Amino acid sequence: MATANERIPDRQRPELDGHGLRLRRWDATADLDAATWLRGRSDPEFQRWNTPLLAVTDLDGARASLHKQAENEANGHCAHFCVTDADSGTALGHIGLNMIDRVMRTARVGYWVLPEARGRRVATRALTLASRWAFTELGLHRLELGHAVGHDASCRIARKCGFLYEGTLRGAMFEAGRLDAFRDVHLHARIATDPEAHEG
Repeated sequence: MATANERIPDRQRPELDGHGLRLRRWDATADLDAATWLRGRSDPEFQRWNTPLLAVTDLDGARASLHKQAENEANGHCAHFCVTDADSGTALGHIGLNMIDRVMRTARVGYWVLPEARGRRVATRALTLASRWAFTELGLHRLELGHAVGHDASCRIARKCGFLYEGTLRGAMFEAGRLDAFRDVHLHARIATDPEAHEG
C-alpha cells in the first residue's frame, strides 16, 4: 500500500508544457531562481494574502527556503514548479502541490504570479496544467485550493479551472503579516471525475 510520504518518482515529475507555459522544477542552487523566489515571496500583493511561517527577506533566505522545499519534495510531501514562458524561459511565477497524501490521493494547490506577469492568465493556465498532471500522472483523486476571503482574483482563477466552491473555513489562515490572528478561507476543490474546465 502507498504511504502518505511516498516519494514521487522522477519519471512522474517532468517539465510540463502547454498553454504557452513551461512548468519546471525550481533550482535551489541557481542565483536567478533564488532572486525570483525572493521577488515573489516579498511582493506586497503576495504578503497581503499569505503569511508564511518563515519570511523570505533576502537572497540567503530565498536559497534556504528553496532548499527546504527541495527536501520536502524528496520526501514526497509536495511538488513545486517554477512557471515560465514557453518561448523565452522567463520566470512568471510559481505553482505547487502541497500536503500530498498518496493514501487518500489528495493535495492542496498554491500559486503566485510575479507583478509584471499579472493580467495574462498565468495562474489560470498554470493551474490547468498542474491539475491535469496531478490527476493523470500522480493518480490523485482530489485537489483542494484555499484562499483568504476577499481574494477575488484567486476565487475567479479557481472557478475558471473547475474548482468548485465548497464552503468557508472559519479562522483557517493567518491574518496578513501576523501569526497571532486568523482569517476565514474559501475552500474550492476539484476531483478527478469532474470535467476539465475550458482554459480560456
